[in-house]
Amino acid sequence: MATPKSAPAPGPSAPTADPRRWLILAVICTAYLMVGLDLTVMNLALPSAQGDLGFSDADRQWIVTAYALPFGSLLLFCGRLSDVIGRKETFLGGVAGFVVASAVGGAANSFSMLVTARAFQGAFAAMLAPAVLALVATTFIDPQEKSKAFAVFSGVASSGAALGLIIGGALTSALDWRWCMYVNVVIGGAALIGGQLWMRKQPKAGARMDVPGVLLASVGMFCVVYGFSNAAEHSWSTPSAWGYLVAAAVLLIAFAAWQSRAANPLLPPRIVLDRNRGAAYLTVFFVGIGLFGIMLFLIYFLQNNLGYSAIKSGVVLLPMIVFTTVAAGVGAVKLLPKHGPKPLITLGMLLNAVGLAWLTQIDAHSTYTADILGPTLAVGFGMGLVYSAAARTGTSGVAPQEAGIASACINTGQQLGGAVGTALLNTIAATAASGWLDSHVTGKPTAEQLGLAAIDGYTTVFWWCAAFFAFGAVAAGVLLRSGPLPAPAEAGAPQPTEQSESAHS
Repeated sequence: MATPKSAPAPGPSAPTADPRRWLILAVICTAYLMVGLDLTVMNLALPSAQGDLGFSDADRQWIVTAYALPFGSLLLFCGRLSDVIGRKETFLGGVAGFVVASAVGGAANSFSMLVTARAFQGAFAAMLAPAVLALVATTFIDPQEKSKAFAVFSGVASSGAALGLIIGGALTSALDWRWCMYVNVVIGGAALIGGQLWMRKQPKAGARMDVPGVLLASVGMFCVVYGFSNAAEHSWSTPSAWGYLVAAAVLLIAFAAWQSRAANPLLPPRIVLDRNRGAAYLTVFFVGIGLFGIMLFLIYFLQNNLGYSAIKSGVVLLPMIVFTTVAAGVGAVKLLPKHGPKPLITLGMLLNAVGLAWLTQIDAHSTYTADILGPTLAVGFGMGLVYSAAARTGTSGVAPQEAGIASACINTGQQLGGAVGTALLNTIAATAASGWLDSHVTGKPTAEQLGLAAIDGYTTVFWWCAAFFAFGAVAAGVLLRSGPLPAPAEAGAPQPTEQSESAHS
């Protein structure tokens, strides 16, 4: 009698989809909306807050910088923290802290109290941002559903800053500047309740914290953001600008050297050395620079030169937001699974470059319909394509225990781009305006001449932004692999090296 074959040993059970995954996605997007809103929501409220609290013009920049400094500095640390203590715990802690800081900021009775609240907002935003993207990447298992989830998330992520201008203008005009802070209590409270009710606790990823890496990266990133902020506020020649930037370079070089030999690196080199992921991080860096040019200098033109109110300046960006959301959905659901990120990111960056180059045609007699609508629609569609592909690509091919740090790299790239854009584009605009006055005006300039000089500064900035987007398109075309993204890595599976991956490119 033949010996019966033994049954194969049961393998690890396949993960099952969370039945509440779409509710969780709604909670995730609601929470992340706060992060995007607060990048810009206070911009239009600053004059009202200044009149109420009595701080100087020089202090106004600190309302923005106080948020950006801890946000940019702590992203890598908080990304790894979500891998170490759990995504749900990090998410809920970030939302709760953000809500409390917003409430304190809304009730601020002094400049120092408002700045402190903004700093805590930035710190808890750094805790929240990597966790939400990692939650999207790990909550959805089915590739088709994951594409739809990233489409929804990308629409929210790419439109948050523009919505911040609209909401900030509306709240300041209709109610009070303090509601630009209090609105987060409403949004965050809903996200906190939903997260507590519907999110299930994910198993610990087994990651460990790299303390030397955290110190080097966090202090280095602080010096980057602070140095560029001082360059924007004062000049590149001040010690508070170049001194911090030199220190940042030294610390970040030391961080890179440490990561190559640390036992449990904060940012494993394979995360950023992969061609697809590296290109995604580089892409969002250029997007951060270019988006600053749109959100700041276009608003300046609308308000200072065309005479738009704060609320009208925000509302005219609505068509751009709609196009961004539509493009993000089409890109993530229809195009990315079939064609991969290379054509989407390349085409999106080219559309952004075309839109910014188109905006250089503005003058003192421009109208919204003839000169603003078309370029902003092109940029909106381009941004949607880029975000839909970059967010997914930046977290692709990593094991679950590294999803948090990979997500943090996406946010870090955008924050670095914003910091560089703040300093660089402000300097370019001021230099171009001064050059126009020197070559066109003798004596004291008139109000009309000052307006023309400002427009020359804006168009020069738009040309530079177009160049950044064009360079990003070339970089994406060279670095990104052709074809769809690889299948998700299994939990705990060893990651392929760059050499083995390059064999398939």
